[in-house]
Amino acid sequence: MAAAALETLFRRDGVVVMGALGALILLSWTVLLAGAGTGMDPAVMSGWWLPTATPSSSTPWTPTYWVIAFFMWAVMMVAMMLPSASPSVLLYARVVRQAEGQGRARNASASIAAFASGYLTLWSLFSTLAVLVQYVLERTAALSAMMSSRSVLLSGMFLVAAGLYQFTPLKGACLRHCRGPAFIAAHWRPGVAGAWRMGLTHGAYCVGCCAALMLLLFVGGVMNLIWIAGLTLLVAVEKLAPFGPLTARAVGAALIAGGAALLVLAGH
Repeated sequence: MAAAALETLFRRDGVVVMGALGALILLSWTVLLAGAGTGMDPAVMSGWWLPTATPSSSTPWTPTYWVIAFFMWAVMMVAMMLPSASPSVLLYARVVRQAEGQGRARNASASIAAFASGYLTLWSLFSTLAVLVQYVLERTAALSAMMSSRSVLLSGMFLVAAGLYQFTPLKGACLRHCRGPAFIAAHWRPGVAGAWRMGLTHGAYCVGCCAALMLLLFVGGVMNLIWIAGLTLLVAVEKLAPFGPLTARAVGAALIAGGAALLVLAGH
């Protein structure tokens, strides 16, 4: 009877964690839908979170705009990365609940929240870096009003860089850690602080796996929902599908080919 009660608890707890993750993902996508357009028309980009005019090389970045830009990137990273990270959070939740039931862990609920928070902390740090890249590109007048590259040469370089990274050992190692359930056992740390460090480590591997792909946002448009959705799907396939590593290499080859074509075009 005790085993049945424990199983019921795990099942109910899994539903709660899934509900929390689903609500956060839904909220982040709702904010994106409210604050961005499809990239087809610059007028639809004047969502509630954007200033009336995007800063250009001739206008200053105010402190308010820095905060808004960071918020935009942070929400976008949650929307794009949390769906593919949810299985890892659910696995951790199950493991820590089992440990709690066996008396080997305490505060499982807080540990689950800490694990997810650690993961999102890394993507928040990445968002800071992304804002700096956006700032540099806008200061050099390299971005259009839709926050996409004005330069065929720059777009080609971004595509080739992202494509080449798909074949690097670092990409492969990070993707293996993101895909494998062995991450929990290999990096297990007890307690809430340990859970946060585990989430931070998982987030670091995820950033190492996906950061280069984020360059593509500057090609298609930072607030282009079609590109955002496409990259979200690509990240999920790489991490979750049985053919994920093969997909990563195929996408890498396509990016290199497309970027090379743009570089040739830019040379004429």
